[in-house]
Amino acid sequence: MTVLEQSGAYHLAPPPAWRPRRDPDPLLPDREPLRLLGTGAELDGELLLELYGQLVRGRRFNEQATALTKQGRLAVYPSSTGQEAAEVAAALALQEQDWLFPSYRDTLAAVARGLDPVAVLSLLRGDWHSGYDPRASRVAPLSTPLATQLPHAVGLAHAARLKGDDVVALAMVGDGGTSEGDFHEALNFAAVWQAPVVFLVQNNGFAISVPLAKQTAAPSLAHKAVGYGMPGRLVDGNDAAAMHHVLTDAVERARRGEGPCLVEAVTYRLDAHTNADDATRYREASEVDAWREHDPLVLMEQELRSRGLLDDAGAQKAGEEAERMAGDMRERMHQEPELHPMDLFDHVFAHRTTQLQQQAERLRAELEAAEAEGIPAAGEQDRHGQAHTDEQGSRK
Repeated sequence: MTVLEQSGAYHLAPPPAWRPRRDPDPLLPDREPLRLLGTGAELDGELLLELYGQLVRGRRFNEQATALTKQGRLAVYPSSTGQEAAEVAAALALQEQDWLFPSYRDTLAAVARGLDPVAVLSLLRGDWHSGYDPRASRVAPLSTPLATQLPHAVGLAHAARLKGDDVVALAMVGDGGTSEGDFHEALNFAAVWQAPVVFLVQNNGFAISVPLAKQTAAPSLAHKAVGYGMPGRLVDGNDAAAMHHVLTDAVERARRGEGPCLVEAVTYRLDAHTNADDATRYREASEVDAWREHDPLVLMEQELRSRGLLDDAGAQKAGEEAERMAGDMRERMHQEPELHPMDLFDHVFAHRTTQLQQQAERLRAELEAAEAEGIPAAGEQDRHGQAHTDEQGSRK
């Protein structure tokens, strides 16, 4: 079937015979970001409590990871403090068989998906690959290059649809990533193929130091969806309930075969871009303070207390659970990793090239010679030179 034979296609004829492929109005986002907290909307109390618990854990995770960076235990850490609502909602909107494609800032989304916090931070520590098994967890490796994970998500979702698998992919990207060519290619292919994929753009106002106004002249990033032929949704990214509602709806819409969706979460990065960034050079403290008044954790706690679903004891319990997680992170991250030189050759290619195999054999021979002389190699290896991992992908 050609493009002109598809349902709704227009024929190449002079006006007024021309007509659009589809009505753009249903694709347009709302004029204002959707909000649910503080509006009196009917909400599931159990869901709100689950979101709250994840937000408390998420805030403590960000704080502990930042502290570990200052202690030299992480090479770098891009904090998502202030963006936890979007991170948590993205993970909870998915079913077990679905896939999450995070960017480098989305460590919290991977943790909320159920991954070991220490395994998630391994990449940023610089001592292992992604730190976890993507196939087992259905979480793709954290993507440092901007937007390169988006075409991967589309490809996986399209392949799943062709195979008849009940799988939806949710791909996360920042506002800076929308300026990349990979963003355009991913959305265009997804819409043409009607792939079951949801694109979540966390618009935190800056691409490192470049404000959004210098990145795009679009009314909103959600409006970009219309040009590709998919619906755009505009959401308050600090409202965890609204984020969960919109993302769940988009995921189930994709699961029904109704195609992709672009969701823009309007949020704010309260911390610097990374520990290596001086955010005072490009934004005022007053701007940050204004956004602190719209803190996603504070908004959720206020909502729960107003509904009689949370008291001081409940808040303390959530805090204690988060502190236990942080304590485990400290203890394990302060342990020196066991590395082995042969790990260099693992997970580079599905099947090693001839050159790579020759290099591996040469290094193995050198290590065996050193061992014969009584010079042990760091770490342990099995007879194949493979590093041991446990079922969660953590190094033993």
